[in-house]
Amino acid sequence: MKNFIRIVSMLLMAGAVLPAQAALKVLATTPDWGALATELGGERVNVYVATTAMQDVHRVEAKPSLVAHARTADLVVATGAELEVGWLPVLIQESGNSKIQPGAAGSFEAASFVQKLEVPAKLDRSMGDIHPQGNPHVQLDPHNIAAIAHGLTAKLSALEPEQAAFYAARGKDFDARWSEAIKRWEAEAAPLKGAQVVIMHRDQAYLCHWLGLTEVASIEPKPGVPPTAAYLGQLVGKLTSAPPKMILLNAYNDPKAAGWLSERVHAPAVVLPFSVGGSAGAKDLFGLFDDTLNKLLAANK
Repeated sequence: MKNFIRIVSMLLMAGAVLPAQAALKVLATTPDWGALATELGGERVNVYVATTAMQDVHRVEAKPSLVAHARTADLVVATGAELEVGWLPVLIQESGNSKIQPGAAGSFEAASFVQKLEVPAKLDRSMGDIHPQGNPHVQLDPHNIAAIAHGLTAKLSALEPEQAAFYAARGKDFDARWSEAIKRWEAEAAPLKGAQVVIMHRDQAYLCHWLGLTEVASIEPKPGVPPTAAYLGQLVGKLTSAPPKMILLNAYNDPKAAGWLSERVHAPAVVLPFSVGGSAGAKDLFGLFDDTLNKLLAANK
């Protein structure tokens, strides 16, 4: 018996009989953060995504099935800046999982790693659905993705310090491929600079800022407020004499208002994927930006 214990002890010290460490269970609030976690974590992460590209992330039901995933998660990757304020806090509280509570080691908010646009100087309910910490829709500027990737690599390494070299190597590889892609995207997108566009919602603000698109109007009169017939009529009056180059909407948007306006001001309505999975071409983060630029450039001809 003593020999058996001694042999097992020696093997344990050598690491020879250690069981394979289970992958980290990651709950991502959007397909974009799920794709990024997969890029950085590879086989070390088991990612579940709470929403699809066809959903408005502002409005998600904290279903029991989501609570079940939160209950066993090691890490929650969210946008933050109150984008998911209507459902994620309830989900986390209902999970009873101490690892993912706000401020805990298993909590990660992507928006905290970037400079946010449209931080309000004051808050007033009459201004619509304004986010106090600034516009949270940060994923459509690839420079933001790069900054968030650095933060998420550090988070994964902190959760599994024995795998830090693994995560560092994957983070470095992603950073190199992403940097090259940004150079290519920005060269390809040069003709878009200054193009006048109508947007649907403020979730396209970072894309416009990155590409230098000029917003001339918004289909929503205020963030989160659907347009009335009278307001759309005002837009027609405003835009008829100087039509925009295109009208932007996202895959998850109801296309009726954009289509109606498109017919009257003779500007194409361009449906962008907005998120990974929002189009056939947006299969991952690289495809998201490839497909977004392809659609914009095609409409800009």
